[in-house]
Amino acid sequence: MSGKRVLVCGAGGFIGGHLVKRLKNEGYWVRGTDIKPHDYAKTGADEFILGDLCDQQVAREVVEGIEEVYQLAADMGGAGYIFTGEHDAAVMYNSATINLNILRFGHRAGVEKLFYSSSACIYPAYNQEDPGNPKCSEDSAYPAAPDSEYGWEKLFSERLYFAYLRNLGVQVRVARFHNIFGPEGTWKGGREKAPAAICRKVAEAPNGSEIEIWGDGHQTRSFLYIDECVDGIRRLMNSDFTGPVNIGSDEMVTINYFAELVMQIAGKKLSLRHKPGPLGVRGRNSDNRLIEHKLSWRPSRPLREGLEKTYVWIRQQVAETRSAEELVATGTQDSSLQKV
Repeated sequence: MSGKRVLVCGAGGFIGGHLVKRLKNEGYWVRGTDIKPHDYAKTGADEFILGDLCDQQVAREVVEGIEEVYQLAADMGGAGYIFTGEHDAAVMYNSATINLNILRFGHRAGVEKLFYSSSACIYPAYNQEDPGNPKCSEDSAYPAAPDSEYGWEKLFSERLYFAYLRNLGVQVRVARFHNIFGPEGTWKGGREKAPAAICRKVAEAPNGSEIEIWGDGHQTRSFLYIDECVDGIRRLMNSDFTGPVNIGSDEMVTINYFAELVMQIAGKKLSLRHKPGPLGVRGRNSDNRLIEHKLSWRPSRPLREGLEKTYVWIRQQVAETRSAEELVATGTQDSSLQKV
C-alpha cells in the first residue's frame, strides 16, 4: 500500500473519475478536484474540492500537502465542441490557465511529480490526410500544425511542462491520449465523443431505422478502453521516462465500421445517413512503438470487448432518461386533469 497523497485534477470527468478509483485501489490517499461533481458516479476520492482551477486561490489550495499530481482538467469535448471554432477562446484560455496555475503552485508546494494529459490532437494535420496511413509517432509532432486550437493549446502546455522540468527540476510525465472511451463518460449534450455519440444513436434508434454519421464515414480512428488508458498512465508515472508518449490503441477502424460494430452488439439493423459536420483529420491511429519499447506496454484487449461494456452502460442511460421523461409527461398530464 502506497499511502502517498495524490491529487487528480479533473476528477469530476470521465478519465479522472476512473483514475481516482484505480489510485484508491492501489492504496493512495486521493484528493479530487473539478469545477463540477462527477455526472455519473459517486467520487471515490478521500476529499473532493469543488472549484475552478483557473482561480489561483483554488489552485494554490488543492496542491497543498500533495506529493503527486495527475493533471487531466481541461475545457474540452468531442468534435461537435472542438472543431466548430465557436469555443476556441474558452478552450485555449481556460485550459492554458489551469496548467499555468497547477505548475506554478504545485512547484511552490513541493509536489514531487506531475502527470499531464496531452492529446493526439497535437499531431500535424498534414500527416493525417490519408485515412489509411496516418502518421502519429511521437517524433512527428514538429513542424507543428494541429488541426484545432484545442491541439495548439495542448502542444503549448506540453512545452510548458518540459520547461518546468528543464529550468526548475520539476519531475513531469506527459502522455498523448488517443480517443479514450468507456462507461461513465459524457454521452449526450454536445460534448460527447464519437464512441458515446454512436452508441447513444444506436440505442435510441428503432430497429430498421437510420442514424446520422458526420462525413462519409471513411475517416479512420482508433479507440482505447478506459481501463487500458489508466494502466498506461500508471505505468508511465511509475517509470523514469518523461514522455511524451502515446497512450492509445493501434486497432484502426473506419467510422462506418465502428457504427456497424455497435449495431452488431445491439442486435439492430440500421442504415447510415451521412451528413456534413465537424470532422477533424481524415485519419488517426496510435503509434505504440515508443511506449512498448520504453514501458513494455501495449493494449491487451480488442475494441469490441470494451465497446460491449460501453454500449450496455449507454443503453441503460438512454432507458433511464426515457423513463424519467415519461414520468414527467405523465405527471404533467395528471396535474392538468386534476385542475379540470
